Amino acid sequence: MLEKFTVTYDGSVFYPEETINLKPNTRYTIQIISQEKQTETTYKNAWDLLEEMAGTYEAPEDWSKEHDHYLYGTPKRNLKNE
Repeated sequence: MLEKFTVTYDGSVFYPEETINLKPNTRYTIQIISQEKQTETTYKNAWDLLEEMAGTYEAPEDWSKEHDHYLYGTPKRNLKNE
């Protein structure tokens, strides 16, 4: 069984913010995810997250057309009309 709900912790007791359907006096295992950490990524858009993960690389202007030259050392194709 997997239930997800939001609680507030007062230092000794967790108080759910909505009614939950759990059997009283039963032992449960819970996973704690801080709302502070969720908020940090919740407000970022997908492009910002991808940029953080991927980073950037400075490359010559013809990088995409001459990638074989830059990756494998093959002679440049000199594609001036494309």
